[in-house]
Amino acid sequence: MLKLSGVIITFNEERNIEECLRSLINVVDEVIVVDSYSTDNTKDICNKFNVTFIEQEFLGYIEQKNFALQQANNDYIVSLDGDESLSEKLQKSILEIKNNWKFDGYYCNRFNNFCGQWIKYSDWYPNKKLRVFDRRKGQWAGINPHDNFQLVPNTKTSRLKGDILHNTYQSYSEFNQKTEYFSTIAAKAYYDKGQTASFWKVIWNPTWAFFKAYFLRLGFLDGFNGFVICAQTANITFLKYSKLRELYRNNKN
Repeated sequence: MLKLSGVIITFNEERNIEECLRSLINVVDEVIVVDSYSTDNTKDICNKFNVTFIEQEFLGYIEQKNFALQQANNDYIVSLDGDESLSEKLQKSILEIKNNWKFDGYYCNRFNNFCGQWIKYSDWYPNKKLRVFDRRKGQWAGINPHDNFQLVPNTKTSRLKGDILHNTYQSYSEFNQKTEYFSTIAAKAYYDKGQTASFWKVIWNPTWAFFKAYFLRLGFLDGFNGFVICAQTANITFLKYSKLRELYRNNKN
């Protein structure tokens, strides 16, 4: 039977980390937590479990996750964020493939909880994520803060039954704060890559983001919270490109 490493990055996750760890400890053979010097009780909670706790200044989402991968003793990885956990069905699915690993990576559906409601539509479900994989076959990539594990060419993947349970925002104000935060990170990442933000992008991309999530992906079926999520999807897109234009304007000289 192959050995699995559970790998988590954290910062101030006292609200969720115990649930995350409890879902992992009976599935993997070791747990690695890379923490960005949390100022809450994250470290104390982690130390109640049999985990390897490493403190590392935050390098960026992609960079931090690649650093965390290298701390594991095993090549086969289950990767979670501190506000995520494995459903019972997903735990069973992972245990089954430990005896019969056939693919280079396995996708999982992520089920998001927003303000106490499980969101079943828009871009938030099934929200497919590659989180069980052979680390030798790829690396974390993308554009911060939207990281994803990218496999090398000619690799094979499958999909596991069960969900990653994701505790997102508990209030609308928290959602607003994170929208500001993530849009700033995204704008800087786009600027560093030389991407531009035409006036057309500022207008069209947010409009399309809302229409796709709310109508085509049935976000309206999640009620008021579905509308809030889709509106914020448009808003973060608008803010990202607006801030990108601002960066070019401020650095013009």
